[in-house]
Amino acid sequence: MAVIVLVAKDFTSPLFLVRTCEVLCTCTTFSLVASLEPSELSKNLSHLQNPSHLQNLSTFRIFCMFTWCFFFTLSLLIHTLSIIHFHNLIPVSWKNLTVTVAVSGSLMNLSASVLFPWIIMNHDQVSPSSVAAMVGSCFTFMAYTSESYILCTQAQEQRGYMGSVPGLLKIVQLWGGCQMIPLLVSVIIHRWQIYVTSTVYGVCILMSLVTLVIILGDFAKRCLLPLDRVMAGFSLIGVLLYMVATVICFTEVLQLTEVGQSDSKRQELVIMETVVTTITLLAYTVDLAFSIKLLFYRGHT
Repeated sequence: MAVIVLVAKDFTSPLFLVRTCEVLCTCTTFSLVASLEPSELSKNLSHLQNPSHLQNLSTFRIFCMFTWCFFFTLSLLIHTLSIIHFHNLIPVSWKNLTVTVAVSGSLMNLSASVLFPWIIMNHDQVSPSSVAAMVGSCFTFMAYTSESYILCTQAQEQRGYMGSVPGLLKIVQLWGGCQMIPLLVSVIIHRWQIYVTSTVYGVCILMSLVTLVIILGDFAKRCLLPLDRVMAGFSLIGVLLYMVATVICFTEVLQLTEVGQSDSKRQELVIMETVVTTITLLAYTVDLAFSIKLLFYRGHT
């Protein structure tokens, strides 16, 4: 029978403090945003007359709410299991799981901290609840960043693969793919771009999820192919696909410039997609370089 062991020093450790802050901040943030519906939110978006803008902004708001609620659930679960010392009973790599949640939570909450003010900001009408939610989201981002720093500065044996540079790059790749979900439909100009970019982002997200399952589940030794070659193949495919996506994004920017569209919201969305796609392409490129270096090193040993 499992026994719950509570150690006093666990309640004063830096990890306990930052995880407590994460749970409190995420809970406060999504509670404040939920309280804006429907009157406060409609008031803050009343200056937008285009129905498509309202629909797009509603999509981004749902994305932000999902981010806060999802990481609140994960952080609460990790926090509880680490306190009662039940994490050894979970059939996953705990050290890789905690780093993955912390770093991805930092990146996703950074996106939410940028997107939510962009959604709600109206210099004529900003409710106190909206301002409090923005501040709460920023504190959430800082809490996850602090946990990421604490975990990534530990010894290699404690932080696991996901705390290394290649592991962090894979988290950035997954983050980049997740950002495309709310942006994809909003910024596409031509129909053929929908099929191309959907395929690119979908394949890359799938590869990232497969990589996480292999690492978090400790399935590396059960793979039919050597894991380093699988990672190198995924990185190469990601570089090629995101090169296509980056070209399409810059094409959209040029098209908006040539047409001279006055739709500032659409221009901002196109710029957002271009920036995120470029960052993700850079992450895949650096990851491919690390994979090639690892293969070359093992080939000569």
